[in-house]
Amino acid sequence: MALEIIKVCGITNAADAIFAAEHGATALGFVFYPGSPRCVRVEEAAMMTAVVRKRVLRVGVFVNEAPEQIRHIVNAARLDVVQLHGDEGPGVCAQLRGLRVWKAFRVDDRFDPDVAGAYDCDAYLLDGSREGFYGGSGETFPWRFAGDTGKHGRVIVSGGLDDGNVVSAIRSANPYGVDASSKLESKPGVKDHEKVRRYLEAARSMMELKEE
Repeated sequence: MALEIIKVCGITNAADAIFAAEHGATALGFVFYPGSPRCVRVEEAAMMTAVVRKRVLRVGVFVNEAPEQIRHIVNAARLDVVQLHGDEGPGVCAQLRGLRVWKAFRVDDRFDPDVAGAYDCDAYLLDGSREGFYGGSGETFPWRFAGDTGKHGRVIVSGGLDDGNVVSAIRSANPYGVDASSKLESKPGVKDHEKVRRYLEAARSMMELKEE
């Protein structure tokens, strides 16, 4: 599968959004989960999405949020994709029909890839698992699970990625996309632009290789 999505998640300010977009990110993630140190208000997200080039996907990250509230935020913040990063069941995807949805799963050695098959969505995002965290934990997972999950649809690999391992993740998982957040920060919610640049450069080298 060709790599199409190179995402930088946990964006909290316009400077980080613009830098990531200008240096090769194809998607930016904005977290609307109050329990995250990277949570942004709807009006803040709307200001950031307004300054990003239209060809970059604006992804809203939600954890166990009511579908009607998700739809409200999608419209208010001008989002392109809904990422469900909590304990949502397949019925939530059905209630969000008409929106582009990515369903996230926290993966450890006990993960059953066939669970993904119950969800009708655009892609499955596989993230590292750490107790008490809904993403942003900095933990990787066994990338072998991406292959079996890919039987059900497109897979995005997340969890503990940076320039040091994103190429290995792409080679191992052959994913539709990759996603990085906490490993690109100087502190929670603030991106280190040099780390972002190196991650994007490494991921894009694999994208360009696959295009040849």
